[in-house]
Amino acid sequence: MALRVVRLGSPRAPGEGIRVGTVRRPPRGVPKSEFASRDFYDAWLPELAPSDALVKLAQGAASEREWRTFVKRYRAEMAKPAAARLLDLLVAFSKTTSLSVGCYCADESRCHRSVLKDLLREHGARLE
Repeated sequence: MALRVVRLGSPRAPGEGIRVGTVRRPPRGVPKSEFASRDFYDAWLPELAPSDALVKLAQGAASEREWRTFVKRYRAEMAKPAAARLLDLLVAFSKTTSLSVGCYCADESRCHRSVLKDLLREHGARLE
C-alpha cells in the first residue's frame, strides 16, 4: 500500500489503486463518464491544484528563480487549513490502501505534482 504520483492520462500501473486528479480543470473534450476509463482520474480534488494565477506563473516560469517563486506560493496555498486537511487525508489513505495523485504536465520536474509529492512526503505519506 502506498501513494504514487503520476501523469494523468498515462496508462495505469498494476496495483496503482484509485487515481485522484489534482488539477484545476477536467480534461478537455473527454466526457465525464470516460475520465476513469481513459486513465485520467477516478476522483477529482481541484483544491490541491494551484490557483489559476499560480498555474499561469508556473507555465511562464522560464528561470529557476521564477520556478522557486511558484513553489513558494504553491506551498503557501497548500498550507491553508482546507488544503492541509486534504493532504492529511491522502497521507492517511497512503498507509492503508494504494492510490495515486496526478496532473497532466509532461515534465514532472516543472509541475506542481513534484511539489505535491514533497508535501505529501513531509506530511508522512507512504510513497512508492
